[in-house]
Amino acid sequence: MNPFFEAYNTPFEVPPFDKIQNRHYLPAFEEGIKQHDAEIKVITDSEKAPDFANTIEALDYSGELLNKVSKVFLNLKEAVTNDSIQEIARTVAPMLSHHEDAVNLNEKLFARVKAVNDQKSSLNLNTEQSRLLEETYKRFVRGGANLPADKKEQLKKINEELSLLDLKFGDNMLAETNAFKLVVDKKEDLAGLPESSIADAAAEAKTQKMEGKWVFTLQKPSWIPFVTYAENRGLREKIYKAMYTRGNNNNANDNKAVINKIVNLRLQKANVMGFPSWSAFVLDDCMAKTPENVYKLMGQVWTPAIKKAKEEVKDMQTMIKKEGGKFKLESWDWWYYSEKVRKEKYDLDEEQIKPYFVLDNVRDGAFAVANKLYGLTFTRLNNMPVFHPECEVYEVKDGDGSEMGILYMDFFFRDSKKGGAWMTNYREQHIGKDGKDIRPVVSVTCNFSKATADKPALLSFDDAETLFHEFGHSLHGLLSQCHYEGLAGTNVARDFVELPSQVMEHWAAEPEVLKIYAKHYKTGEIIPQVLVDKIVKSRKFNQGFATVEYLAAAILDMDYHTITKGGDIDVEQFEKTSMEKAGLIPEIIPRYKSTYFAHTFSGGGEYSSGYYSYVWAQVLDCDAFEAFKETGNIFDQKVAKAFRTKLLERGGTDEAMKLYLNFRGHEPGIEPLLKNKGLD
Repeated sequence: MNPFFEAYNTPFEVPPFDKIQNRHYLPAFEEGIKQHDAEIKVITDSEKAPDFANTIEALDYSGELLNKVSKVFLNLKEAVTNDSIQEIARTVAPMLSHHEDAVNLNEKLFARVKAVNDQKSSLNLNTEQSRLLEETYKRFVRGGANLPADKKEQLKKINEELSLLDLKFGDNMLAETNAFKLVVDKKEDLAGLPESSIADAAAEAKTQKMEGKWVFTLQKPSWIPFVTYAENRGLREKIYKAMYTRGNNNNANDNKAVINKIVNLRLQKANVMGFPSWSAFVLDDCMAKTPENVYKLMGQVWTPAIKKAKEEVKDMQTMIKKEGGKFKLESWDWWYYSEKVRKEKYDLDEEQIKPYFVLDNVRDGAFAVANKLYGLTFTRLNNMPVFHPECEVYEVKDGDGSEMGILYMDFFFRDSKKGGAWMTNYREQHIGKDGKDIRPVVSVTCNFSKATADKPALLSFDDAETLFHEFGHSLHGLLSQCHYEGLAGTNVARDFVELPSQVMEHWAAEPEVLKIYAKHYKTGEIIPQVLVDKIVKSRKFNQGFATVEYLAAAILDMDYHTITKGGDIDVEQFEKTSMEKAGLIPEIIPRYKSTYFAHTFSGGGEYSSGYYSYVWAQVLDCDAFEAFKETGNIFDQKVAKAFRTKLLERGGTDEAMKLYLNFRGHEPGIEPLLKNKGLD
């Protein structure tokens, strides 16, 4: 009995996580590939002339079993990994690479796809069908279908090696993150830390069998409070340096050689495909189109951001001098002294507001926003199959009671989970072969701190925004109303996919919304207006730092991938030169330094030459939120309906800018973004 080989006999046909065992994956992958090969053969061997239905549509419907097992395995590898799953991944990665190449480089299949594409003007296709045809043809061309035989073989080898290096980078990073522990055994070394952080560290110490001590880790809920509040500067430096040297310790988990190989292989692949650089190849399929456009956008934001960051440095250096310090501000001091400056300027610190951000209430606040905007309701489901006991599951319904999908939420950090936060699917929305609307199974994963013995799980305001952000991605998947799986939900251009998520962050900070979900964990008191005012006034504080550290990482990503000549890369020197050229000040480091830059070097390289997309999407989301603000009502139903029907429901069924123009009526400018960040 293999759960993947039969229909899921579960509520809402979610994956039967409780029945799936590691031994089921490999046979399911092998059978899935076998079945997909057979389905492709039916298409290529058809004696009927190629048309949209028997070739393009049939291709989109193919691979059901392979898709089924891939979505479970690849998602759980990120959320609940172990040695066995990592070993299976090392076996499966080259299998999937070979199979993808076998499909993309199948000459008979491409001949049929090309034949349909050549006659597209006479096929009388609707917009979504035209888009599917266009994207299918493009996928084959970008997969190497037009290459000569020798180049195809070269491409196969490159793809296989890249798939294994991707895994190696991610495994190294997880091992490095889990390896470090800052053990504190003197109570005086905890000076300045909030009680919640001390309690979390004591709980971690107990887990590590070090009762009576305090253990801080490189999980964000642990190290960020430490560098923000700990008075012991030496210990702040120690944990901060441990964070930014992950993967750069000349040990078995060092990622420098991995990066070297990845960058050179990507350049080789781009050259095989006829492009001068990896960035040129990647961006040809994005809204930005060219590296020049990306650098231009980043430059427009960098100039005012670095100016603001230098002003922030002066404020903090003044604070150091005021306290009698005789040292120059360093990067590991930024969090600590910026918090002091914020408290002085706005009479506000994170510990004042954190008691009002109970995780359950923030989650319900996000649900309330979705209800007010789109009429959605969220009902907790019990006794559902889950991939981890801490998962929550919700049934999502539209305002008329119709089914929209199932939402999994997995909030807390653990050693088996990769860092960060993300949204993914266990099933995409689409119309099945029988005409039935298949609703999605969506999952949101975060890395928040758990409840303690005397407090519920409390979030920082940044954490609250993260939850709203990932929830925005989930709405993109849940509201999808597309026919074809390949175009549904979040299957859009990389630099468009962050719009639905980032626009949700705006509601998280609105006073009207804060009063819905920000309630004190002890008293239930709604956050006082005086604190709301302080939060709103301080929203633009430290935006020089936040913008510069992000852009520094985006520039680093682009610099690696605009290389046009292969060769050995000294990763540390390359990064140093890149940042000096950009004009990064020494008090700030990139949000992700090279050796733990998973966005660009792991996860399938989804954000390689694409990390800029967050700022590209910020241009869109700030302009989009203005559409609500202009009405004087952030829940304006006319604007909400337009955003839902013209953008969220449409997935990738049209060009991204066309979808945006249909909603907004004009192309966005950079001014709303600069205004939102206080950089104008």
